[in-house]
Amino acid sequence: MTDITAIGEILIDLTQTGTNAAGVPLFAANPGGAPANVAVAAAKLGAAAAFIGKAGKDGFGSYLRRVLEENGVSSRGLCTGKRPTTMAVVSVDADGERDFRFIRGADSDLVPEEIHAEAVQKSKVLHFGSVSLTQETSRSAVLKTVEAARQAGVLVSYDPNYRPALWNSGEEAVTWMQKPLSMVDIIKLSEEEVPLLTGSDDLEEGSRCLAQQGIALVLVTLGGRGAFCRWQEETFTVPGVSVKIADTNGAGDTFLGAVLSRLCRRGAQPLQNLDCRELKDIVAFANCAAAATCSRSGAIPAMPTLKELEGGISR
Repeated sequence: MTDITAIGEILIDLTQTGTNAAGVPLFAANPGGAPANVAVAAAKLGAAAAFIGKAGKDGFGSYLRRVLEENGVSSRGLCTGKRPTTMAVVSVDADGERDFRFIRGADSDLVPEEIHAEAVQKSKVLHFGSVSLTQETSRSAVLKTVEAARQAGVLVSYDPNYRPALWNSGEEAVTWMQKPLSMVDIIKLSEEEVPLLTGSDDLEEGSRCLAQQGIALVLVTLGGRGAFCRWQEETFTVPGVSVKIADTNGAGDTFLGAVLSRLCRRGAQPLQNLDCRELKDIVAFANCAAAATCSRSGAIPAMPTLKELEGGISR
């Protein structure tokens, strides 16, 4: 059985690495895409992971397939299309914060017929994000896959991952970002995304609103301050880990990949009999993994392995 299958976008992050002597920005072509990032993060931390998505029949597409395979993620579900591989131009400011500009391509052309339903149904967790909901045909493909997974008893994980540049309006974004909530078991949001989905910037109230829609585990990343959690009727915050920031790209995906990898160690039903003490240990581990990613540049290349994190981490 596969632990985690992620579905959605895989792309090239053209990430700014500095400037040359003339002040011209320099960029590295890093592999990325939030669902692909989550799959790789989980695999590097010991989970059996697979990816479903679409890239172009070009050099970048071949490179992304190789990256998945080299990092232990099954690429059987990675299709190729007529349009070029999607790119995200990621500029980084002095504090390591990111600005995204997308050149959209093959990722949004995924169709339901290209998805192996049986593979999804043999997973413990199906993970997806909202970027694949911004356009057809990927929107229909992903939502149909999520619905089928839910009906098959597969745990569903969701990252709303708001990218304003990909939506026609904020209202459209909120409508589609909220649409899958009733099918979700685990949600990971940034602090800024809580009011978008719930109408409240209070974490207690916002997480309560999400729980009332049937979401069992609510995780809110707080940057260097750690993560806020709602599990069943309890809420708590697990402090973050202080590191020198090089690049925050991929930190949230690493955090979620780490959480899912640890949950999947618990068996075929990852949330069954989970108590807050164990969950706090899982989130502390995920905070350490995210901090390690922030200390290096890029998304996937910066993600830590289990061996790197083992020293000093409660398992």
